[in-house]
Amino acid sequence: MSTTTSANPTTNPHLRAWVEQVAGRTRPDRIEWCDGSEAERVRLTKLAVEQGILLPLNAEKRPGCYLHRSDPNDVARVEHLTFICSREKEDAGPNNNWLAPAEAYAKLGALFDGCMQGRTMYVIPYVMGPIGSPMSKIGIEITDSVYVVLNMRIMTRMGRAALEMLADSNDFNRGLHSTLDLDPEKRFICHFPEDNTIWSTGSGYGGNVLLGKKCLALRIGSYLGRREGWLAEHMLILGVESPAGETTYVAAAFPSACGKTNFAMMIPPESFPGWKIWTVGDDIAWMRIGADGRLWAINPEAGYFGVAPGTNTKSNRNAMACVERDTLFTNVALTDDGDIWWESIDAPAPEHLVDWRGNDWQRGSKEKAAHPNSRFTAPMANNPVLSPQANSSEGVPISAIIFGGRRSTTVPLVLQSFDWRHGVYLGATMGSETTAAATGQVGVVRRDPMAMLPFCGYDMGDYFAHWLAMGQRIPNPPKVFQVNWFRQDEGGRFIWPGFGENVRVLKWIIDRAAERIPGRETPLGFVPASGQIDLAGLDLSPAQFEAITAIDAPAWQAEFDLQEELFQKLARTMPSELIELRETLRGRLER
Repeated sequence: MSTTTSANPTTNPHLRAWVEQVAGRTRPDRIEWCDGSEAERVRLTKLAVEQGILLPLNAEKRPGCYLHRSDPNDVARVEHLTFICSREKEDAGPNNNWLAPAEAYAKLGALFDGCMQGRTMYVIPYVMGPIGSPMSKIGIEITDSVYVVLNMRIMTRMGRAALEMLADSNDFNRGLHSTLDLDPEKRFICHFPEDNTIWSTGSGYGGNVLLGKKCLALRIGSYLGRREGWLAEHMLILGVESPAGETTYVAAAFPSACGKTNFAMMIPPESFPGWKIWTVGDDIAWMRIGADGRLWAINPEAGYFGVAPGTNTKSNRNAMACVERDTLFTNVALTDDGDIWWESIDAPAPEHLVDWRGNDWQRGSKEKAAHPNSRFTAPMANNPVLSPQANSSEGVPISAIIFGGRRSTTVPLVLQSFDWRHGVYLGATMGSETTAAATGQVGVVRRDPMAMLPFCGYDMGDYFAHWLAMGQRIPNPPKVFQVNWFRQDEGGRFIWPGFGENVRVLKWIIDRAAERIPGRETPLGFVPASGQIDLAGLDLSPAQFEAITAIDAPAWQAEFDLQEELFQKLARTMPSELIELRETLRGRLER
């Protein structure tokens, strides 16, 4: 059967040759070049509904919203099937799975052979970052999934603008994806950093197949950042506007289950009149040194790919506003009147639902109605507090970098590093305690350096060295902080209220970043002096505040010992500066 092709909108010889090569391998019935237009969205959405890929939701309650149910064996990222295919195994590091490029190309190439017969091959040109920004990158994803096309339209700047920005250049990420038959035995996500290439097979789940997101923006992006002298980070970006109208921008890294999106869209409490939080990005930051010697950041994404369960108007009112319209929901539950539902949403469970598998669900069932990793894909334009600078081609200047984790003890509410090197150490050793829901064990600290452990596209020790080297090159580096909203009392209750009250800590951070106030020096960094954080209206005693900002020497000595496992794992490339700094801090604590 011959292949039909929609109008080819590019004269780029490199792109045309690659698309022809992929078509020759996959042998689709039809090739469609995506232009990102509204007419295309309407047409492809209609097609997805007709094919049962999308289910329209109640148009009055959720205008422009649809539900997708993925295969039950395909509901999350598959880290054990995610590979860095660098030419040298050592370059991938012990933090990554590795496949030799020749082996990966051969293995996945065989799976791609003829895989799109009877299907349409979609060619998706897209930009990660604002159109025209020198900080942005261009990617082309080829896929046989209309679900991927519609999600990529939300998550990236997709279509003709990407081709115009690319012009005749050969500098673009080559992404190839096929769902195949969703057989887990054929599921692989392979990154070829030296080739700026990503191949993904056997999955339809967003984290594995929206190749602009974790694949390009972080795994390939971190490799490119090291080579080109910038940082690709798993960080939110927000602006803090004071009552005087001054806006300060910070970037922050949190492992999963630590309130990252909530922090990015935080609503200050009524006790902080005139303060505003503006979301630049909720997940990824690309940061480069600006002409003024500061670190400038863009959010490479155009949408939010958020976890639904636990999101509600108390935890994140702005996220709930984002999903009121033009949103794709994946693996949430469906109400009888065509609306969505998930565990911990504002409404209690109704008597009857259709669960994420499409089966009847009754209140009281022991089964989850929505999958714990169910998702929403929403345009960032829906965000009521979207920063006016979210599409700025220059990005925003970063005054502070924040690292946070979930720790019931030891780590104080907020701590400022002594300098950039110490800040890198704080990020490199950050971790979170596991929960019973996740592992069956409570309180086990899992290290997740800079929240990048699953996403760094090369050896993590070399990654730390890149951060240290960046510090030497930034004339006016951001100040670096560590936060912990999760300290508990002896009864296991959280001491700090969290959510919007975190703006109280954020105010201290930006005051310290601007060098407006002194800090209280401890052996491990600076903490707030008495009275520097406004506690008015909080149910928090001075003794409790002292407890969550204090440095517990015995606990920290144990913490230094716990860090040894990470240091040993990365021993081959762990920078000596961080090893020496740990011993210096240990010595300061002993003295």
